[in-house]
Amino acid sequence: MSAPSPEPCTCSALRRAARALTASYDAALKPTGLRVTQFAILRHLDRLGPVPVTRLAAEAALERTTMGRNLDPLKRRGLVSVTPGAADPRERRVSLTASGREALAAATPYWREAQSRINARIDPATVSAVAEALISAA
Repeated sequence: MSAPSPEPCTCSALRRAARALTASYDAALKPTGLRVTQFAILRHLDRLGPVPVTRLAAEAALERTTMGRNLDPLKRRGLVSVTPGAADPRERRVSLTASGREALAAATPYWREAQSRINARIDPATVSAVAEALISAA
């Protein structure tokens, strides 16, 4: 007699799905030289304007140190600038540069194409419902 199949791990399944989703967006954005995480940071900065690294990290749901590592290649490419805060020089404020705005504009059609392709396979309302359920359970 064979043992019953183990219960599938929801965490493993969702992590696998997230990796596949990230790979799909990264492939779509490849012509721009941006990864989807970098594109998302540029979008946050475009929406928020200059912000402290801590606030940007919170908006992106990342640890501050992770955000710092993600900003490094964007700084090297001249897409963002990081400067001391006016009121507190220990604070680091991040701004989107003109080159960053151009890169974001150039990458947006590639992102939209990937977004449309994904949304054709899975209903955005389902994605929102799953995300909301998991975030509120945390």
